Amino acid sequence: MRRSTKLAAVVLSGSLGIASLAACGAKSNDTNASSGSSEGGLKVGMAYDIGGRGDQSFNDSAARGLDKAKAELGVGVTEADAKTGEAEADKETRLKNLVTAGYNPIIAVGFVYQGAVEKVAKENPNTKFAIIDSASDTQPSNVTSLTFSEQEGSYLAGVAAALKSKNKHVGFIGGVQSELIKKFEAGYKAGVKSVDPSIAVETTYLTTPPDFSGFNSPDKGKEAAQGQLDKGADVIYTAAGSSGNGAIEAVANAGKLAIGVDSDQAAQPALAKYKNSILTSMVKNVDKAVFAYIDSAKKGSPFTGVKNFDLKADGVSLATTGGKIDDIQGKLNDAATAIKSGATTVPTAP
Repeated sequence: MRRSTKLAAVVLSGSLGIASLAACGAKSNDTNASSGSSEGGLKVGMAYDIGGRGDQSFNDSAARGLDKAKAELGVGVTEADAKTGEAEADKETRLKNLVTAGYNPIIAVGFVYQGAVEKVAKENPNTKFAIIDSASDTQPSNVTSLTFSEQEGSYLAGVAAALKSKNKHVGFIGGVQSELIKKFEAGYKAGVKSVDPSIAVETTYLTTPPDFSGFNSPDKGKEAAQGQLDKGADVIYTAAGSSGNGAIEAVANAGKLAIGVDSDQAAQPALAKYKNSILTSMVKNVDKAVFAYIDSAKKGSPFTGVKNFDLKADGVSLATTGGKIDDIQGKLNDAATAIKSGATTVPTAP
């Protein structure tokens, strides 16, 4: 996957020092000639969650939406990375630097940005912000929430796991024990139990807030997966950003089945050697949400409030790469139809 080049300087009517850009970890795709954006055109800033572009999961999905917007809409873009263990002030500085550099709208990838987005948005009412995976009653009107019904896609992942488990024993690994990741857990367990209530479900969380390293620690993911394998789990679903790469490695080495998350992980080049062990992935189509938001902003009518992407809106889905769920697709389609029609209501808490 192509990576952006580091941003060396930004020309502004009011100067922004190189030092402050380095502090926010900015890297740019904003070369107007290559992006096709005209002078004064839309400039989109994206602040990534921990792991950044290249995590093979959540951030990469957001990056695909940004890349598509650059290619098809001709917008200028820049990207800024987060650091594991960073302070809240670092997130605020990152967003403020993007504002100062003239990026509008600014997209924050991940619920960890909620506090920083609210503060910086209130201070900059003329800048539009979008935040992925978080919604707050206190956020100002210039902030749009892009959310997903993760529990619905995870329910289908649970159905697939239950139908494929030979041991009647499966696992769930969450990166950080948060309300968001609990939606994945709740949906997955409900899907498993809908097939066979007797199936055992192991649950492991890698970290708890304020420690968010569980989204960027493949070693922790590998250790957690090995623990579940040792207990007899033969299908393991991991919702943990790049930590899931370690879990997939452990599962593959044991000859069992993994379920990926956010991106179609069987199709990710960095995970190619494990693709035969990836049953499916619960794809959260962050790329579609990002592109749709940027498109609405370019048209002059950006989304406002909370924009949710559910199963019916193709906000979540199961990947079919490798054909490992082809034989159970009929049952998965039935489960999906029941959710879309309202016949099945998927829980959002375990």
